[in-house]
Amino acid sequence: MVYILLGDGFETVEALAPADLLRRAGIEVALVGVEGKQVVSGQNITVQADLALNEVEYENMEMLVLPGGLGGVNCIHKSISAIAMINKAAELGRWVAAICAAPSILAHQGLLDRRNATVYPGMEEEMYSAVVDSSRKVLVDGRFITAQAAGSSFDFGLKLIEVLRGPEAAEQVRSGVHYQD
Repeated sequence: MVYILLGDGFETVEALAPADLLRRAGIEVALVGVEGKQVVSGQNITVQADLALNEVEYENMEMLVLPGGLGGVNCIHKSISAIAMINKAAELGRWVAAICAAPSILAHQGLLDRRNATVYPGMEEEMYSAVVDSSRKVLVDGRFITAQAAGSSFDFGLKLIEVLRGPEAAEQVRSGVHYQD
């Protein structure tokens, strides 16, 4: 199961494009609301999450995905339960992925110390001791995947498929949606 954590103010495309691509690859995905099942994006789109944060089953988690959007990132930062989920995913050796401003959450938890990462341009100082490469749309270092911004959402989603199911599965979805980078 891939859990995508949504706080009010999340970046719509950074959550829903990867969710769509993962589901096209046959990967089970659940949208998880930090403060309940109804979540409003930064673009004022209301999304009905599949689960509330307290309904997550850690033993089923393959990957945790954190979309950006400053409102959503701030919501996650303020939630003790959301931070606990992130740290638990890392502790269990699960994949942890973050896009746009969300890699800063991982950096603040010390999870990206001395790791290669990317982040929304201008947020490099929030990355502490991560080795930031702002020229890359998506970077993988160990079990952590970071991506730059909303414009990287398709590349990010395809990379999630690749690490979970292999390059052939990612290529099949890329071809199926006629995506060309």
